[in-house]
Formats: sequence, structure tokens, C-alpha cells
Amino acid sequence: MARPRTSLTVQRTEWLTPHLIRVHLGGPGFAAFRPGEFTDSYVKFIFPRDGVEVLRTYTVRSVDQLAGEIAADFVFHGAEGIAGPWAASVQPGETIDLYGPGGAYSPRSDADWHLLAGDEAALPAIATALETMNADATGMAFVEVAGPDDELPLKKPDGVELTWLHRGVRPPGELLAEAVRQAPWAHGQVQVFIHGEAKSVMHDLRRYVRRERGVSAEWAASISGYWRLGRTEEGFREWKAELTASESAAANS
Repeated sequence: MARPRTSLTVQRTEWLTPHLIRVHLGGPGFAAFRPGEFTDSYVKFIFPRDGVEVLRTYTVRSVDQLAGEIAADFVFHGAEGIAGPWAASVQPGETIDLYGPGGAYSPRSDADWHLLAGDEAALPAIATALETMNADATGMAFVEVAGPDDELPLKKPDGVELTWLHRGVRPPGELLAEAVRQAPWAHGQVQVFIHGEAKSVMHDLRRYVRRERGVSAEWAASISGYWRLGRTEEGFREWKAELTASESAAANS
């Protein structure tokens, strides 16, 4: 089923950290927007480039029905990319079209504990998940960012331990993978949400959770890459398809 296309108007922007910009969108088009039911709800922003519509995927950080707005957070790395520079320069009153929302993950109340891990790209989904957990929920959350200035105050249950990881000059995802592997593994049924740089997540952490820890697909279905170092979103989708094909071939050999 095709996801609906909506046109929203930029209301305001705010810099949350040196590398994270929140864009609030609403206007007349909000009436047609139907919020998703999942905490990793995402939309695909549509950027016209040379007669072609280029899509960029972002998590919906929040939906304010009373104000008639949604908010999305954009990672900013200077002039690099399409969506980050747009978020840094867009002005109130400008419009943008988007598809969605989609989504697949929300914290389960019947999990004994939760494991969440990701980088800046996954931070909105992790923050939303933590906010919606039951007050008595337990678990661990790891968030890798460039440095201490990129940390954000997050609302979470007291029983969920939040660890900020500062990568500095290390490759994205490397520190995150190490931290998750070294963390103590609690007893009981875990629900897992891990997203970030694709190589570290899909090559390392997915294998660790599914094979080494034996977590079934039902409880670890949301382990995937949000982006791939050195690739555009189009290139990342190609890489992901190639990885899926190679893993399938290996499993059947």
C-alpha cells in the first residue's frame, strides 16, 4: 500500500546540539497527516534535485496534535549531504513534501528488559522509545555521538541505564559495537532496538544479538542500519540489498 504524500510548512527550527537541528512542520497540510503508531515512526522527505525527487528518511521525533505540528531531527555535517544543509538554512513559511509515516518498533511491556543502541541518526527513535516505556521498565541504552556537546537530556525510566559514548576521531559505530558487546547481559527476555551506521550494526551487532546471544527475530527484529559511511541513501540501499543477498546465499550454501 502506497504511503500518503503530505505537504507541510516549516514553522521554526532550533539547534539542539552543534550537530543536531530540530525542524517543526505544520500548516494547512497537517490535517492530512496521520501519525504512526510506532516509536520509530519515520517519513521520507522529498527534495527536488535537477528534475528528480530525492528521498531522505527521518524519524518523527514528536507529533503535537494541539499545535498541529510534527518535529524531526536532522544530523548536520556542514555542507555535506542534502537534508542536513536544508535543515540548517530553511526558513519558516517554506514547504516540503513527504511520504509516510512508516514504522515497525515500539517497546513491549511484556519484555523483561530492553536493549537500545544507536548513533545520532537513531537518537530520535531511542528518545521516543524511552519516553513511552512503562515507569518500571528496565534495561540499557547506548547512544554514540561525536562528543559531550552532542548529548541531550532524555526522559527515561529509572531502571534503564543510559550511557553516552563519545567517538571523537574513531570511525562511527566502532565504539558503540564495543560497548554493547562488553555490557553485562541480563536474565530474562530482552527486546532489542539497534540502529546506526550499517556496517557496525549489521555486520557486528546483529550477529552478536541473534547468533551469540540467541535472541529470536520476534524480539530482535529491529536491528538494522540507518546509514552507511561514505554512501548516499541510494547507495546505502544498494549496499543493504547486496548484503541481504550475500547473507541469504551463505545461509543456503
